[in-house]
Amino acid sequence: MSVAVLASADQLASARAARAAYRSGVSEPTSGIAAGLTQANLIAVPADWAYETLLYAQRNPKPCPVLEVIEAGQVESALAPGSDIRTDIGRYRIWRDGELVSEQNDARDAWEEHPDLVAFLIGCSFTFETGLVDAGIPIRHQELGRNVPMYRTNIDCTPAGRLRGEMVVSMRPIPAGRVADAVQISGRTPAVHGAPVHIGDPASLGIADLARPDFGDAPEVRDGEIPVFWACGVTPQAAIMASKPPFAVTHAPGYMFITDVPDAEYIV
Repeated sequence: MSVAVLASADQLASARAARAAYRSGVSEPTSGIAAGLTQANLIAVPADWAYETLLYAQRNPKPCPVLEVIEAGQVESALAPGSDIRTDIGRYRIWRDGELVSEQNDARDAWEEHPDLVAFLIGCSFTFETGLVDAGIPIRHQELGRNVPMYRTNIDCTPAGRLRGEMVVSMRPIPAGRVADAVQISGRTPAVHGAPVHIGDPASLGIADLARPDFGDAPEVRDGEIPVFWACGVTPQAAIMASKPPFAVTHAPGYMFITDVPDAEYIV
């Protein structure tokens, strides 16, 4: 995909400084970092799983919107010239046979072990958070300095070859009077999950306890707020757990790849 990079000099400096910090070993969630620039989830798989991963994303575009495919042997994202996807994310997850075996700040050893890794950058809901903030809608996990809560659901994704799994959602508590605004604002970014998939009762999604997310930190829902759920780019990690490919690398939930592309490029 060719994207016209229209970021300002200040935005580019912010994105590059963030990636440099992560490359040097800083590890922190990226919600609110380099505000206004698109962030992305990562999944990298051996070449013989790449077609099925692309097909899985194509069949499930709501949770798995593909922003870029980085071919085997390449580690620089076209969405961030000069970047290195092996080092420029704050925390990586290494998977073997569907089991999480480590979290680390640098994934160069994974690419050394599997130089045929094909990497997919998947749209992230952090992208539309800037629009919510600009509209005066609170982002609770940013306010509290926490990671966004994420949950596995009872919504099955459409399988593709050996890949199967359920949708993962992120949740943000929204004041009841601003829910319609949040739907409208996020709905303008279909390339990065778009409008919510569910509003209200978590049990309808198979979520037994909102206070115990499968990924991220526990939420704080206040009086007068409604839980709102968006499709989440951690969904491929649920597919890894269910489908058990021999090897995979992903970002740690909440620790995204920051691009040089303004969020506005994905607003329709």
